[in-house]
Amino acid sequence: MLSADLPWLQAPLADALARARSHALLVQGPAGVGQLELAVKLAQSWLCEDRGEAQPACGRCASCKLFASGTHPDFQLLLPEALDASARESLGLPFEEPDAPKAGKAKPSKEIKVEAVRNLLAFAQATSARGKAKVVVIFPAEALNGIAANALLKTLEEPSGLLRFALASHDSASLLPTIRSRCQPLPLPLPERSAALAWLASKGVDGAEGLLDATGGRPQQALAWHEAGLTDAAWQALPKRVARGEVAALSDWAPPRAIDALQRLCHDLVRRSHGRPGQFFAAASLPSPKRAAPLLGWDAELRRAARHADHPLNASLWIEALVAQAQTAIAAAAR
Repeated sequence: MLSADLPWLQAPLADALARARSHALLVQGPAGVGQLELAVKLAQSWLCEDRGEAQPACGRCASCKLFASGTHPDFQLLLPEALDASARESLGLPFEEPDAPKAGKAKPSKEIKVEAVRNLLAFAQATSARGKAKVVVIFPAEALNGIAANALLKTLEEPSGLLRFALASHDSASLLPTIRSRCQPLPLPLPERSAALAWLASKGVDGAEGLLDATGGRPQQALAWHEAGLTDAAWQALPKRVARGEVAALSDWAPPRAIDALQRLCHDLVRRSHGRPGQFFAAASLPSPKRAAPLLGWDAELRRAARHADHPLNASLWIEALVAQAQTAIAAAAR
């Protein structure tokens, strides 16, 4: 079904199919470990017409073939506009290339809006085309804005017919409590390190161990960074380049990604200042701060900057200011 199966999903999929007692499951865990893939696998399994009790989809029946082609009439995948094409491509499902941005035209939304939910409800109320379940996957569930989430509540609580939901989230705490309470939780933890490294090696990722550490053990994110051109060597060089004030270390990065990298660096430096090892960088890559106070102030500044990272007035000046701020904080912490 999927273009790239994630081997660590086999056990949680089998467990979910065996233990699911609700019409709505909430797949939750850290980003980059396969929440969407697991939710889609659940959907295909629920729709499969030739599987045994608590078994995953067979992949051979007419329903599975329709699902793989992206034309199953009883399946809906609800995504924000900004994620739609990339998410469908990663799943091996048909997608439409997004139009090139035009001047004055709004950017694709990162929210799931109420209009999309209303269209979904029309689908949910229709009779199943193949006489089995109708299944809805929503990802990321936290992208439902307040109006959209409230519009979904009644159907989520009282689904018509054999309607089933698989919500996938990497920030389930931000969901409405009324949404969470209507779903059976399905935790998806980080995969075992050996499984993640084997998968990354199969994708041709050099320096997989360093990139896996850089992403906090999230193999999908490590692969995405590799595909974007980031190497382990470049990542390990980042702390000392930033400490020297080299703007070029981050000049090719979008502001949100640059802030994320600096937050990881700040986190590791705070740990080092307390005599603990870093989490995202190798020990040899990190300066040795003596004081945590300047780093904690820097962390607060980064959190404020992150709230505006998607809309900087001038990205290059923004990056330059971030690097200068980082250099100042690291130097103060070393004194």
